[in-house]
Amino acid sequence: MRLFFKLVVIMACPFLAIAQDQPHTDESMYVVIGAFGIPRNAIEFTENAKKQGYPAKFELNPKRKLFYVYVLHTEDRAAAITEAVKLQKNSPYPDTWVYKGLLGDNPQVVRISESERKAVIEVLVEEKKINPVDTAKRTLTTTIQPAVEPRPEEKNDAKVAAPLAAADSRTFLFRITALADKDTLAGDVDIYDPDSSNKRKMATYRGNDAVKVKSINKSGNMWLHCEVFGYRKLELPLNFNNPESTDGVTIDNNVITVPFELPRLQKGDKAIMFNVYFYKDAAVMRPESRYEVNSLLEMMNENPDYKIMIHGHTNGNASGKIISMGNSKNFFQLNTDNKEGRGSAKKLSEERALLLKQFLVANKVSADRIQVKAWGGNQPIYDVDHPSAHANVRVEIEILED
Repeated sequence: MRLFFKLVVIMACPFLAIAQDQPHTDESMYVVIGAFGIPRNAIEFTENAKKQGYPAKFELNPKRKLFYVYVLHTEDRAAAITEAVKLQKNSPYPDTWVYKGLLGDNPQVVRISESERKAVIEVLVEEKKINPVDTAKRTLTTTIQPAVEPRPEEKNDAKVAAPLAAADSRTFLFRITALADKDTLAGDVDIYDPDSSNKRKMATYRGNDAVKVKSINKSGNMWLHCEVFGYRKLELPLNFNNPESTDGVTIDNNVITVPFELPRLQKGDKAIMFNVYFYKDAAVMRPESRYEVNSLLEMMNENPDYKIMIHGHTNGNASGKIISMGNSKNFFQLNTDNKEGRGSAKKLSEERALLLKQFLVANKVSADRIQVKAWGGNQPIYDVDHPSAHANVRVEIEILED
């Protein structure tokens, strides 16, 4: 009865009031609805969940190289289990699970016992939160599917033969690792058609996970591109019909493994930080930029001889409002102490590049290892009116010394 009473109290509380403002600690529990290896997929999944009315957020777990999308953060086990069971039974997210621990510091899947599950279901039925018989049709309204991590009881280390792929598709595993230490890297692989007149990009697939790859032409020829920030881009030719003709490619249990061992950037290399985003008219980064900015910090710490130039770029050269970081030194969020002024596009691009330098220096990277150059809109990737012109707003890292 005590557990039932506690659960009823929890269900009577507004969902958002439970935990969204609580500090993240080792006792934190997260009700997770998806996990992703690619930042933009986590962003899209989060936004779609928000459109469906769920208070979704995401955080990186660098130990597992995945972004967790969660809808509740709390230290109350009963509240977390109640919400997880409710979502499993009556939402578009039947694979919801609970994680315990500070994200990024070895979180653990929480085992929900059968007695706990039954007690929660009885309360939810009584409160009319779910139907007694779970017949709800579940349709996920996003095209991005999460790389769902199994609960402990579902994990199996035994090797199971993969089913045969359809005639026009085969199962690939693009194994993306660092050349130096073989550490797994979060990234994806782009596939281009070398037989097309303009070497057209045909598809993008997630790395380090088995994926079904479709044939793109009659010859079977493909050109694979893998680019992860902080590492040199690697390109491989491969034939869909005869993949083992490419050095290093293996086939085991009908899974074609393609290794991408990426070397670190070297002197003279320049890399775009594709996953660093800024608020409009601001030299303040959006929260989803944390992963790639931390990758830059990691790169600088791993390579103490690196000296870099941070290049700032904007879309166009119009002058306008510039919002700068305030004294609170919040690099990833607009707040009340931001400073507002006006200036040129070149000035805005300089402030954005300087913001990254400030972040590195705040994290104990010596300032004399970092230079800054502002370009404004003078080096666009696309025309300012192009549908992809937002990509012109960027920062690039050039290796000056290694």
